Amino acid sequence: MIKALRTAALGMAGQQLNVDTIANNLANVNTTGYKKTAVEFQDLLYETIQSGSSEGQQGYEKPAEIQVGMGNKPVATYRAFSQGAIQETGNSLDIAISGRGFLQVQRPDGTFAYTRDGELRVNANGELVNSSGLKYYPEISIPEGVSAINISEDGVVSVAYPGMANTEEVGQIELVTFMNPAGLRAIGGNLFEATEASGEPVFGLPGEENFGSIYQGYLEKSNVDVVQEMINLIVSQRAYEINSKAVKTSDELLAIANNIKR
Repeated sequence: MIKALRTAALGMAGQQLNVDTIANNLANVNTTGYKKTAVEFQDLLYETIQSGSSEGQQGYEKPAEIQVGMGNKPVATYRAFSQGAIQETGNSLDIAISGRGFLQVQRPDGTFAYTRDGELRVNANGELVNSSGLKYYPEISIPEGVSAINISEDGVVSVAYPGMANTEEVGQIELVTFMNPAGLRAIGGNLFEATEASGEPVFGLPGEENFGSIYQGYLEKSNVDVVQEMINLIVSQRAYEINSKAVKTSDELLAIANNIKR
């Protein structure tokens, strides 16, 4: 019974983490480029009460053992990098990546982070930055007085001037891929950083194999499926409730055992 209390408590803690993860997915359903996460669980060690190698009453070997599990534990929060829906915005500084690639931004300490958020902005110096003001890398500067900014599917950034028919190329957007994108560490602000699990970044250009293409005037929305997340939430809630019932039942059994001599 003490074992049941511990096992059920672990189940409640695991389901609470599951609910926290689902809540974060639902909170970010409208976050540009957000990738949903799911908790992965493993069962814990088992106590073998009776081995399957012992002989039965008639000298036959038992086909199974008697084992009691010790509960479960969360081992990872797996991030699914499936493609989100691409939505038209009409903003020339919005780009969506259709494929595996990430944009690269440089942080104030000189390190790099990676994002699927294609909301490009121009700062006071004419540099392309994200919504937090971090510069995209390689750096691209937009000259003053341009009338239009064009970004091709292969990432070439060009500008047009008033009264001029020709455009001027001002930069090239690069993309980055990883052997295991699920190993990237989310750091907030729609950004990820590389880890040993993700592998080293691989650099390439939009349109190249495995990197994806760029679509100007569009944004990639979150890949969260609201209906599926609501189903997961209900399942997790019911699992939490039944684990709490197991705690209550174990407590009642202990009370009965303690009152035997009374």
